[in-house]
Amino acid sequence: MTAEGDTQRPGAFAAATGDGPASSVPPEVRAAEVRVAFGGLTQIRRLTNTTAPDPAAVPADWERNQPVRAVALALEAAGVPPSAVDGEGRRTATGFRVAAGERPGTVRVEWLGPHGSGAAQEEERRLTACAAVLTPLGWEALLYRGARRRRFLEVEPAR
Repeated sequence: MTAEGDTQRPGAFAAATGDGPASSVPPEVRAAEVRVAFGGLTQIRRLTNTTAPDPAAVPADWERNQPVRAVALALEAAGVPPSAVDGEGRRTATGFRVAAGERPGTVRVEWLGPHGSGAAQEEERRLTACAAVLTPLGWEALLYRGARRRRFLEVEPAR
């Protein structure tokens, strides 16, 4: 059950960032893996954010140290589909792509799809939905317009 982006241990869970191949496991198996991983993250928050009024609404240190993985996991756990690429780097699925942002500790979320998929027309609506997932989890997500007028979210832990 190897997932996208896992270079540490074969068979270990990895959040889909939208830059790897589509998951090779059945959707219900992948959904269960994501549910377990996100449940573990929620538990980490409860155990480590003991001084916060709502520990589940504050990113844990692990998330602050690995924001790409944390944001990707949160989006996938909320049912937002990740994009995917084939072996030659061509987009094969429409969905989110999470990558390191320009500043340390920030993340860039884009809505991408194969050529002709219409991803550009739905990016504002879909990225706004991504921000709505991340905000109650303690992430600040701001919508920007970048190169070629494509929109993206810049995400960082809320202060």
